[in-house]
Amino acid sequence: MPVPGNMMSLPLLISSILTHAVTNNPNQLIVTALGNGSIHRYRYADFATRTRKLAVGLQANNIQPGDRVGTLAWNTHRHLEIYYATAGIGVICHTINPRLHLDQIAFIINDAQDTVVFFDQHFSELVEQLIPLCPAVQQWVVLQEPDNACHEGRPNYAQWLQHDYAQFTWPQFDENTASGLCYTSGTTGNPKGALYAHRSTVLHAYASCHPDALGISRKNTVMPLVPMFHVNAWGLPYSALMSGAKIVMPGADLSGAALYQLCESEGVTLSAGVPSVWQGLVDHAQTNGLSFSTLDRAVIGGSACPPAMITALARMGVSVRHAWGMTEVSPLGTVCTLLPEQESFDDTEKLHILASQGRPLFGAQFSIMDENGQALPHDGKTTGNLMIRGNWVIERYYGHDETALENGWFHTGDVASIDANGYMRITDRSKDVIKSGGEWISSIDIENIALEHTDVLSAACIARADKKWGERPILIIMKKPATTPTAEGILALYKDRVAKWMVPDDVYFIDNMPMTATGKLQKTTLRTMFFEPREQSA
Repeated sequence: MPVPGNMMSLPLLISSILTHAVTNNPNQLIVTALGNGSIHRYRYADFATRTRKLAVGLQANNIQPGDRVGTLAWNTHRHLEIYYATAGIGVICHTINPRLHLDQIAFIINDAQDTVVFFDQHFSELVEQLIPLCPAVQQWVVLQEPDNACHEGRPNYAQWLQHDYAQFTWPQFDENTASGLCYTSGTTGNPKGALYAHRSTVLHAYASCHPDALGISRKNTVMPLVPMFHVNAWGLPYSALMSGAKIVMPGADLSGAALYQLCESEGVTLSAGVPSVWQGLVDHAQTNGLSFSTLDRAVIGGSACPPAMITALARMGVSVRHAWGMTEVSPLGTVCTLLPEQESFDDTEKLHILASQGRPLFGAQFSIMDENGQALPHDGKTTGNLMIRGNWVIERYYGHDETALENGWFHTGDVASIDANGYMRITDRSKDVIKSGGEWISSIDIENIALEHTDVLSAACIARADKKWGERPILIIMKKPATTPTAEGILALYKDRVAKWMVPDDVYFIDNMPMTATGKLQKTTLRTMFFEPREQSA
C-alpha cells in the first residue's frame, strides 16, 4: 500500500507570497503612474507595512473572513494593497469591471453581496449611480489620501490605515479558502462569478513564472497593462511579487504616449495586455519613429493576437508571447514560445507557430472533443470543442449549486486544434464559426488577413444567412484615422491565401467597432446592426 511522505506541509496562502517578497527583496520597487506626470514610488517593505495596516483596518471595521470586499479601481499601489490585505485575513477581494453596463455592475455587487466597495475617485460619478442600486453595501470608500481629504462626506482610504498594527501577524487557514472573485462579462446573460482559492491562485502564479510561460524573474520590470479587474491582471500581481520583480502600475491612462513614456522611464522589460491596448502603443511608436530600449517581451491575450502585430513588435525588438486564458481558468492556460528545434525555422514558419495560443502550463490539461464528448486526435488539423481541467480551473460558478463541468472537463466555448507538441490553436468561438456549403470557415483567419492591410485598425468577420450556402462570411472594417481603404484593396489580400469560397462576400466599413467590457469584438452587436434589420424587413 502507498506510504505517506515525511515532508512538511504548509498551506499555500497569498500572504506567503508577500512574506517571501518582503523578506528577500525588501528594497525592490513598486511604481504607480498617478496621472499628470505624477509618479508614486515605494519599496516592497513599505508596501508590506501599508498592507498590514489595511488588514488591521479591515478587521477594525468588522470585516469578517468570507466577507466580500469590492474594488472599482485602476492598476495602482493602493489596489495592490487591497488585493493582499483582504486575502491575507481570509476576506474575498471582488474586483469589479467598471466598463460594464450600470445594471450589470449593480447585479454583480448585489450578487456578490459586497460589504464594502473601495473606489478610485475617477469612478465617483459611477458610484453615485450605484449607491441606491446596491443597498447592502455598508461603506463606499474613496481611494484617496491624506486622511483629511474629503469626498462627498464618504470615508477615504487613509482612514483605514491608521490602526496600530505592531502585534498583527498574518493568520493561517486552509489553503482552499476563497481569496478572489471575478465575474464574466455576461455577453449572453447575467455575469457569473468565478471564486478563486488561495491554493489555485498560488499554483497559478508558480506556473506562470515558468521560463516557457511568462518567464518572470527578479531581473524583470513588469508592467501589467491588463486591468486588475480583468481576472486579477492575469495573475501578475502575484507572480511578479513572488519573483521579486519591479512592478510598474500604469494607472488610468492607457494611451500609447503615456505607456511608452512609462515604459522607457521605468525600464519595463515585460508587459501584458489585450491586442487593442498594444495596438495603441505600437501605433504611437511607429508614428513617431520610436523604438523600445528595454522592453523585450509582450504578453498578448484576451483575444487572438494578429500575426501582423507579432511582426510589428518583432521589428521593434520585442518578442510576443501569445497567451490563452479565460475568467474560469484564473486565467492562464497556455503560452506560446518556440521549441529549440523550431529556432532554425524560417520567419514564415516561426510566425505561424507564434500566432498559435501555445502550449499548456503544468497544472492545466487540454482535450478537444466532438459534440458527443469523444476525444479527438491531437494532430494539428482536427478541430473540436476545447475542454480543460486543472488546478486553477473552475468547478462551479459562485452561488450556483450545479457543476460547470462536463464529465470532469470545463467547456471553454472555443473551437480549436492541438498538435503533437501540445500547441493549441483557436480557430473560433463555437458561436462564431461560419459554416458555408458544409465547410467550416474560421472567422479569426479571415480577420487576421484583413488586419495585414496598413489602413485597417480593426476587423470582424461574421456570418450572413445565405439561401444557397447556408452562411457566407462578411467582413466589417474599422479604418485607421485619415485613411481611405477600399473593399477591393482589402479583398485582394485573400488572393492565393485562402480557398475562393472562404473569401468574404462583402466588406462593410464602420466608424466604431463595438467591443465588450473586456476588450473583445462584440459580434452579437454587429449581427444586429448589419443583418437582423435586413432579415426582418425581408
